[in-house]
Amino acid sequence: MPLADLVAQNAILPALKVNSKKQAIQELAARAAELTGLPERDVFETLLQRERLGSTGVGAGIAIPHGKLPKFDRLFGLFARLDRPIDFDALDGEPVDLAFLLLAPETAGADHLKALARVARVLRDPATAQKLRASRDATALHAVLTQPLASNAA
Repeated sequence: MPLADLVAQNAILPALKVNSKKQAIQELAARAAELTGLPERDVFETLLQRERLGSTGVGAGIAIPHGKLPKFDRLFGLFARLDRPIDFDALDGEPVDLAFLLLAPETAGADHLKALARVARVLRDPATAQKLRASRDATALHAVLTQPLASNAA
């Protein structure tokens, strides 16, 4: 599943200004709600509930907050490059500056897991992460996210 199918050009936040993990999740939830029509509170609560199970800070400065929502009919992605790194309780203890929000229908099952794996593979590619950190506008970030991986085109 290419990331172009998950994240639209208008779902890119090139310089999200936040000071904490909770604020980051709140801002991501607000933008996702705007773009999907879902109630912001439902998105926020779903993401917080998932974080309580364990941090979605996967390491190397990357977080992939995600959740499944009832009455939602598609996979949806939103990418944010944080203005400055924040503590996200990441597995490696490193601050996070790249976040990819993934929302899925409650019934998504394997599709949700495949999408999560794809996002993780793209963001954890060192060359891709470096380009994302160097890019400053939504168009450039979207282009980096949706290009095929040189090391593992899928």
